[in-house]
Amino acid sequence: MQYQNTRARQRSSSSDSLERVARLASRSAVVIFSSSSCCMCHAIKRLFCELGVSPMVYELDQDPNGRGMERALYKLLGNSPTVPVVFIGGELIGSMDRVMASHINGTLVPRLKEAGALWL
Repeated sequence: MQYQNTRARQRSSSSDSLERVARLASRSAVVIFSSSSCCMCHAIKRLFCELGVSPMVYELDQDPNGRGMERALYKLLGNSPTVPVVFIGGELIGSMDRVMASHINGTLVPRLKEAGALWL
C-alpha cells in the first residue's frame, strides 16, 4: 500500500514538473533551462546574447524544484543531456546540438524573428 502511494505521488510530481516546464517555456520568446556550472549552458547563453537575444534563463541547480524539472526535461528529450534545453516561441528546440545545427544551417535567426526575440 505504501509503495502505491509513493508511485502515485511520483506520477503527480512528474506531471506537475512537466506542466511547470511548459508554463515557464511559454513565458518568454526564448527560454533556456540551464545549470549555473555547465560550460555548454554558458556557451548557449553567450550565443543568444551575441545574436542580440535576451533569453529567460532558469538555472535548475538554483531552483528548489529543479530536480523535478530536470527529470521532466529528460522525458521530453529522450536520451539527450538535460541541460541546456532551449525553447523558442514556447516550442521545444532541444539541447546544444539542435540549437547549434539550426544556427549553422541558417534556420535559428528566422525562428527567433518569428518568435519576436529579434527585430532585425
